[in-house]
Order: sequence, then C-alpha cells, then structure tokens
Amino acid sequence: MAARSLWLAVGAASLATFSVVTTEMLPVGLLTPIADTMRVSTGSAGLTISLPALLAALFAPLVVIASGGMDRRKILSGLLGLLVIANVGSAFAPGLGWLLAARVLVGFCMGGIWAIAGGLAARLVPHGAVGLATSIIFGGVAAASVMGVPLGSLIGELAGWRWAFASMAVFSALVLALHLAVMPALPVASSASARQFGAQLANRGLRTGLLLTLLLVTGHFTAFTFVRPLLLSVSGFDAQWIGALLFAYGLAGIAGNFLAGIAAAQRTVPTLTAIALGLLLTPALFLAVGGFPIGGSVALVAWGLAYGGVSVGLMTWMMKAAPGHVEVATALYVAVFNIGISLGSWAGGQIVDGFGLTGNLFAAGGLAAAALLVLTLYASLGKQGAKAGSDGKPAKCSAQVRAK
Repeated sequence: MAARSLWLAVGAASLATFSVVTTEMLPVGLLTPIADTMRVSTGSAGLTISLPALLAALFAPLVVIASGGMDRRKILSGLLGLLVIANVGSAFAPGLGWLLAARVLVGFCMGGIWAIAGGLAARLVPHGAVGLATSIIFGGVAAASVMGVPLGSLIGELAGWRWAFASMAVFSALVLALHLAVMPALPVASSASARQFGAQLANRGLRTGLLLTLLLVTGHFTAFTFVRPLLLSVSGFDAQWIGALLFAYGLAGIAGNFLAGIAAAQRTVPTLTAIALGLLLTPALFLAVGGFPIGGSVALVAWGLAYGGVSVGLMTWMMKAAPGHVEVATALYVAVFNIGISLGSWAGGQIVDGFGLTGNLFAAGGLAAAALLVLTLYASLGKQGAKAGSDGKPAKCSAQVRAK
C-alpha cells in the first residue's frame, strides 16, 4: 500500500482506541443523571465503570492468545461493530441491569481493541516510523482518557445522558466504516502464547511497570469516578458548569500527554516520578482550596495536567521493559490498567457511600504516594545495579536499568 494509505490506517487504529476508551469513560461525567434516572445510589451507578473495566482486564490477554492467525483487520472490524451495538444498548437501557449488560459488551470490546491495536504500528509503517505510529495509536487512548468525560458531560447537559451513548454509537459506526475503507489485511502466522505471558511476568522491569500502573490508575479513578458530585457538592458549582470544567480538565490532560510523551522517551523514570508527585499533590490541593469554585477549578486543571501523562508514560515504560514482546506487554498493561479502573471506581463507590466524597481524595493521595515510593526504590536499585556493573561485578538489576 502507498505510504499515505498506511498512515491513514494508523489514524484509523487511533480512532478505534479513542472510540472504545471514550465509551468506557462516558459514565464518569454522567453518574448523577444516570443514578437519578435508574433510581439507584451514586455508588451503584459507579458499576457502569468498574464492570466493563474488570472484564476488559480479563479479555485483553485472552483475545491476544485466542486470536491465533486470524486477520487482525477482521478482529478490529468485528469488535467495532460490537461497540456500536453496546452503545445503542446503553442509550435505550430501561434499567440498571440492562445498562450493565450493555457495559459487559463494552468490556469485551475494550480489552480486544486496545490489545490488538497496540501491536499494529510495526506492521503498518517502516521501522524508522514505528515510534511515531505507536504514539499516534496510543494517542487515541490518551485523548479519550482526558476528553471522553468532558465530551460525555457536555452532550449529557445539552440533550441528556442517553444521547451521549447514542452519539458514540454513531461515531463508532463511522470509525468502523473508515476501518473497512483504509485498513489493509493484517494476517499473522501465530499469536502470543500463555507461556510467553508467563515468561514476561518474570521480567522485573515489566512487573514494576504493572505495579505502577495499578497504583496510579486505581488512585486516580478512586476519586475521579465521582468528580461530578465532587464539583457539585464540595466545590459548590452549578450543574451547567460541569461540562466546561471537565473540558478544561481535558485540555490540560492533552497538554500533559504531549509533555510526558516527549519527556518519557528519554527519561522515563523521572517523568513518571513527576506524574506521581502531581497526583499526590492534586488531592491535597483539592482538600485545601477545593471547597470554593475558584480553588476547585484550579485543582481540577492541575489534576488533568498530572493524569494526562499517565497512559503514554506507562506505555513507554512497558515498551522499554519488553522491546521484543510488545503485544504481550501491551495486553498485560491493558489488563492491569483496567483492573485499576475497576478497582478504583468500585472502591471509590464504597468510600463515597461510607465516608463521603472527600474520603476518596485521601485514598487517591495515598496510592499516589505509594507509587512515588516504588519509583524511588526502583531508581535506587537501578543505580546500585549500574554501579555493580561498572565495578565489574554482576549487575542484578539489569531489567530496571534497561527500562530506565
């Protein structure tokens, strides 16, 4: 295929990841109206986030293992078709049970699309352009992570939460049409095996990256799943301001994504250390000044700036830790990332129902502090390993040094 057509295929893969992650994130900005419509508690409505995330964690490695030699174009097209159905089902769900059933389908699509799309860059563009293509594909994840919530909230404010899901159904259908038009055939001789997954779990650098993913993502979603009621009840904003506030959060997040992406390519550990520090300080800022509209808006923008770099920073870590097994590393990363979303949104719901909204901020700060401690220990062990190697002795921390 012509080079231009291949880059169109890269763009289509990026839009696929954007579609599925945005669909996953939509309820975050719509929890209050969903809970009111379904006549359930805000914590119960949080299941619309935790359930698909948990299933995505299960399906990501299974899809990679089970796909075998199946054409990846067919897999992605089929998953996008299911995503359209899931969004239509969410839009017309008469009760929470039906909505959760549709969200189960979202979880299946999430795990499959993200895991398969993550390994496509090397198959679509020349070797020298793989880094850029990977950044574009995962840029869809980053953009959706920071823009999915404000987009859903804006549509929900203008037309109701059901129209947010209906809009994503239309958008996903357009992305499917684009895939069918520009994505080339992508047959493979074999797929990753369970043994390869087990071997990579012995990779110390990869394990550390997965632990950081769990801590940072869980901490973020413990509090952010309930950002709408937090802004309404704690900061005192009127409902009509929520969409604009979350849009400002999204813009800050995109800026954070580009800043972290540029920095992480050269200095991955310091970049993630700065992100963890930002996610530690943001809840403290919210607790200190978030009780007023101006303070709450400043804290929210700082939150977006800090979290915007999480997905690209962690993915850069994974690719450096397992450069020869990117598809396996991507599937494990997707699994743990979604476990973090599920665990965070579930735990956040329990904390909200039992201790109130500010309790989530303390929990989020504590998990960010744990991630900062892991990074500090990791950097220390990496320096010790490098010193041992320079002294002519065996360097026991080669995985850490390589990932750094």
